[in-house]
Amino acid sequence: MILLNPGPVNVSSRVTAALARGDICHREPECYELLERIRCRLLEAFAPSGAFRSVLVTGSGTAAVEAAVSSVLSATGRLVIVSNGVYGERMAAMAEAHRLPHTVVRGDWMAAPDLAAVERVLREPDVEAVAVVHHETTTGFLTPIAEIGAIARRHRKLLLVDAVSGLAGDALDLEAVGADLVAGTSGKCIQALPGIGFVLVRAEVLERLRTHPPRSVYLSLATYAATAMPFTPAVQVGYALDEALAELLEEGVAPRIRRYAAAAALLRAGFARLGLECVLPPERRSNTITALRMPAGCTWATLHDGLRARGFVVYEGQGKLASELFRVANMGAIARADFERFLVALGAVLER
Repeated sequence: MILLNPGPVNVSSRVTAALARGDICHREPECYELLERIRCRLLEAFAPSGAFRSVLVTGSGTAAVEAAVSSVLSATGRLVIVSNGVYGERMAAMAEAHRLPHTVVRGDWMAAPDLAAVERVLREPDVEAVAVVHHETTTGFLTPIAEIGAIARRHRKLLLVDAVSGLAGDALDLEAVGADLVAGTSGKCIQALPGIGFVLVRAEVLERLRTHPPRSVYLSLATYAATAMPFTPAVQVGYALDEALAELLEEGVAPRIRRYAAAAALLRAGFARLGLECVLPPERRSNTITALRMPAGCTWATLHDGLRARGFVVYEGQGKLASELFRVANMGAIARADFERFLVALGAVLER
């Protein structure tokens, strides 16, 4: 089955084989070595400057984002959340659940955030951080992180980035954008299996977070900063992540991004030939997800079931756009021939 959904993704046979390395106790030295190697490889891939530390959390990407959101504020701070899709709204829900003072700057899900509105609210003295989604999976929208980061630096606020769908799929220079906390996951563009999230945290910021009141037992970044492995990790999934990171470093992050961009270009040219309409203009699209308007006379069930019968899984719209669009992701270990076969299958389903 070719997974054209934005995670879990198809992985290589090499990554799958890593699951069979064997069972170990998580308190033995070899497990500590495994987790330390994963942390080091994450930094080598995404934060090579030496300014960051990596924190591993057993859970989905949402667990990593929630750990960052719940840990970023002092007892008197406020968080600003820039929301232009389901995952921005999810961060707002996290702030609400943890009873964090917060302000949400909401915008059109098809447009860039209102930077003037972000600037106005970041002037407030009690604001300590701003959170934003790098790649909003709802529509495949690539948010202008650099512009928001510049505003955050100007007002000396921390920048928290949900990069769950973006890391290794679209370029994100942590130093250039001024990121302080970046949440990611194993099961998307890194091409590993789902189950391990991580937060890359600027070293001096991590020390600052250790002084904040813990708002969660499991999802407190301060807990992981103090103890390398406070809870039982997903060891076998860690084996797969370790191998996937080795693959990523061998391929190179920039070449992987170029590979995804080439796959997206191939698919989008095919969509145009089939008469399908992309919901975003080219300059706003990510390299890994294309959101398409549901063609007239076609239902989601017909589209999904017809493609699944031919060996392909695509993704429904989310939130208020659920009935208006469907999404095709090109993350994962998928060959060009598979994308070409998918376009043939899609044409056949649409013709029926």
